[in-house]
Amino acid sequence: YKEQYYQVIITNLVKKGMIVFVIDPLGQGEHVQYYDTALKFSAVGYSVLEHQYFGHACFLTGTSSAKYFIWDGIRAIDYLLTRKEVDPDNIGVTGFSGGGTVTGYVAAFDERVKVAIPCSWPTAYKALLETKGSQDAETVLIGGLKKGITFEDLLEVRAPKPTLMTFTSRDEYLSLQGARQSYKEAKKAYAALGRADNLQFSEDDAKHAMTPKIRLDMYAFFQKHFNLPGNADEEKTDLPTVEDLTVTPTGQIATYKGGKMIFDLNKEASVKLVENLERSRKNISTHIINVKEKAKQISGYKTPAPDTEGAFINGRYQRDGYTVEKDAIAGESGEYAVPLLLFKPDNITGKSPALIYLHPGGKVADAGPGGEIEKLVKQGFTVVAPDVLGRGETKSTAAGEYAEGNTCVLIGRSMVGIQAGDIVRVVNFVKTLSYVDQKKIGAIAFNEMSIPLIHAAAFEASIKGVTLVGPPVSYANVVNNRLYKLGITPIPGHDYWHPVWVEFNWGVASVLTAYDLPDLIGSIAPRKVVMAEIKNSMMQPAATDIINKELEFPKAAYSSKQASANFKVLDGAENLPDLLKWSVE
Repeated sequence: YKEQYYQVIITNLVKKGMIVFVIDPLGQGEHVQYYDTALKFSAVGYSVLEHQYFGHACFLTGTSSAKYFIWDGIRAIDYLLTRKEVDPDNIGVTGFSGGGTVTGYVAAFDERVKVAIPCSWPTAYKALLETKGSQDAETVLIGGLKKGITFEDLLEVRAPKPTLMTFTSRDEYLSLQGARQSYKEAKKAYAALGRADNLQFSEDDAKHAMTPKIRLDMYAFFQKHFNLPGNADEEKTDLPTVEDLTVTPTGQIATYKGGKMIFDLNKEASVKLVENLERSRKNISTHIINVKEKAKQISGYKTPAPDTEGAFINGRYQRDGYTVEKDAIAGESGEYAVPLLLFKPDNITGKSPALIYLHPGGKVADAGPGGEIEKLVKQGFTVVAPDVLGRGETKSTAAGEYAEGNTCVLIGRSMVGIQAGDIVRVVNFVKTLSYVDQKKIGAIAFNEMSIPLIHAAAFEASIKGVTLVGPPVSYANVVNNRLYKLGITPIPGHDYWHPVWVEFNWGVASVLTAYDLPDLIGSIAPRKVVMAEIKNSMMQPAATDIINKELEFPKAAYSSKQASANFKVLDGAENLPDLLKWSVE
C-alpha cells in the first residue's frame, strides 16, 4: 500500500491479538489489471482509473465490476477458514475508501462476517448525489437506485451484527451529511432488533483519511466484539518495507502467474451475448422490432412530450450571408434547458433543408466565422447546433467527469438515451421554423456524438438522413479489445498517476444483452445513413475486415428494404456538403 499508516493499522491489529489477511484490490498493488511492462505501471492510470476503465467495459455486458471485488473478499475469508489458527466465529472486515466499499459489500453478502468497519464510504446516496456526485464504477450497481438498493441497505442487512462506521468532516469525495443519514437510518434496524449499541459511528475533523482518533476507535471496537482484552492505544512499531510485503517475484500477478484478468472474463461474457444477437439477426424484421423496443428501455430513452413553451431567444447577430441566433429549448420534463445556436441563411428561397449538428466539443466547436457550420449554411442549410445534456453549457462542473454517466447507470438510464431525447427535441423545434422543409431534416454527428444520434434516428422517423463522421464501429469492439479510448479525457498537468478522466457518457449499461450500434443503424433503413472514417475501440481508423464484419447486419437490413444505395460506408468525409445534401434529398 502507498500510505504507510495502513501498515501502522495492520501491525497494531496484530499486536492486539488479531490475525490480519491483507489483499490487493483489483487494479491496485500487485493486482494491476492493465500492467504495461514497458511503463512498469498501469497502461491506463493507477487504482481508481483502472476501476473506472474495466468497470465501464463491464457495464456494457450487463455486469457491475462490484461482483469481482465482492468475490475476492469472500474468497479471502474462505482461505482464512482453512487455517487452524483462525477462529471461524470471529471474522472481521475493514478497509478505507475503496476498501470501505468492499467492506460494505462483503459484510452484507457474507454471513460469516461478525464485525465490520467500513471506513469513509457508507454514505446515503441522496446526499452523495446532491453534493459530491456518484463515485467509482465498482460502487455502481446497474439500476441499483431504480431497484431501491442504497449503501444504507448494506448496513441494514447486517443488523444486529457489530458494525462501526467511520467518516471525516471534510471528505473530498463523499458526503458527511450522507454518512450521518446512513447511520440514522440503519440505527433504526439495529434498535428494532434490540441491539442499537452494535452500530456505532466515529467521526473526526479531517480530509479523506483514517485519522489517529478513527484508528483508536477501530482497535477498541474490534477488541470489544472479539473479546480481546488489552490496551486500545496505538503502538509505535517497526514497519515492513515494500520489498518485504511483495508476494510475487515480479511484483505483479500479470507478469508472474498471469491468468485471466477482468477484461478476459468480460470478453468471454460478450462473446456469448454477441452470439445471441447474431442468432436474432437472422430474422431481420423481427429483430429490428425487438431492438427498437429494447433500446428504448435499456438506454432510458423517453419520447419527448410536445413543447408548449417554444424557444427562449437570448440574442442574435448578423454574419456574412446568415444570422446566428442564441436560443434555448426545454429539456426533459422541463427540468433543464438545451442551449442551441441557430444558423439561418439570408434570403431563403422557398424552404431550406435543415441539419442538426452534434460535436463532442458542444455547439461552439465549429461555430466560428469560416468554420464548418458556416460552410454548410452558405450551401443553403439551416443549421442547429445544440448542447445536449452533458455537453457544452449543460456539462456538470460539480463533480468528476465520471459522475454523470455513472449516475445514469444507477437510475437505470444512460446519457446516450437522454441525449437522444434532446436531439429529438431539437428536431421538433426545427419543425416549428416556417422556412424549413420538414421533409428535409437531417443530422450530422462526430465521433462519440454519433452514438446518441444513432439512437435518436432509430426512434424518430422525421430525421430524414444521418451522417456519422468518425463513429465507433460497435460496443462489442470496445469490449473485445483490451484497450479503448472512448470517454478518455487527458487532464492537463497531471502525471502518469492520474493522467486522465474516465467517463461513461458514451455507454449504455447492459447494451450487449439486447442490441449493438449496428443493429440500430439497420433499424433506420430505408432512410439514408452515411458512415465515414469509422473508428475502432482506440478511436483510430478501423480495419476493413472489422468494418465489414460489424456492418453485416445494417447492410442486410438495407438490402431487405431494397435500399442498399441509401447506406454508404466511406473512408473519408472530404465531400461533406455534397453528402449532407444527398442525405436529406
